[in-house]
Amino acid sequence: FALMPDDSPTRLKGHATPGKRVAWGEPLPLDQVKVVGKVLGASINDVLLACVAGAIGDYLRSKGDDPAGLQIRAMVPVNLRPLEQAHQLGNRFGLVPLLLPIGIANPVERLVAVRARMAELKGSYQPLLAFGVLALSGLMVKTVQTAITGLFAKKATAVMTNVPGPKEPLRFCGRTVEQVMFWVPQSGDIGMGVSILSYAGGVQFGLITDAKMCPDPEAIIERFAPEFEKLLWLALMAPWPGEP
Repeated sequence: FALMPDDSPTRLKGHATPGKRVAWGEPLPLDQVKVVGKVLGASINDVLLACVAGAIGDYLRSKGDDPAGLQIRAMVPVNLRPLEQAHQLGNRFGLVPLLLPIGIANPVERLVAVRARMAELKGSYQPLLAFGVLALSGLMVKTVQTAITGLFAKKATAVMTNVPGPKEPLRFCGRTVEQVMFWVPQSGDIGMGVSILSYAGGVQFGLITDAKMCPDPEAIIERFAPEFEKLLWLALMAPWPGEP
């Protein structure tokens, strides 16, 4: 972690302020995401992360910035608790640093890059290493904790997590819960948290940002669906093996 280069400088990095802004969009059909991933040879997660990278890159271009050749690092939490211990309290998660190719405008090329980087992270020792570092820092004095938190913040622009929710709609007090959303916590000077939640056949994006670094997170959220539609149309035009 210490030897990783600092993250690319963009308007989304800087000194965090107390103010936060949140935005969320309408769910994407999960079945469509699955089909697009199958046709283009990628996982559901790869497709969603490629859309996130495309939306952030297009947002920066709309602000007059040129993200060509840039990539930002997102810290992705990884669950380290076995399923049979899921009911226990306390945090047991590590972090893996994922490079998002925000500078690649071509949606398929971007998806291929995300897929390759996710493949590199599979089986990595980094989640356990990060868990150990964070657990150790909790035993240290405040100055050491701040230094470790600052180290993680320098290496990343965002914290991003994908949570699988209930497959069927939930009911509460006689009413159907139509949408569910959560917000990703950030520490240090990390100013962006990306939430991806699957619920009742849909996939929903949420974004929490620092009010100074990104005062208009809705401008990023509204770009997620168009980025997915690019991949959807390309998948529809691709040759389909066998019965679609």
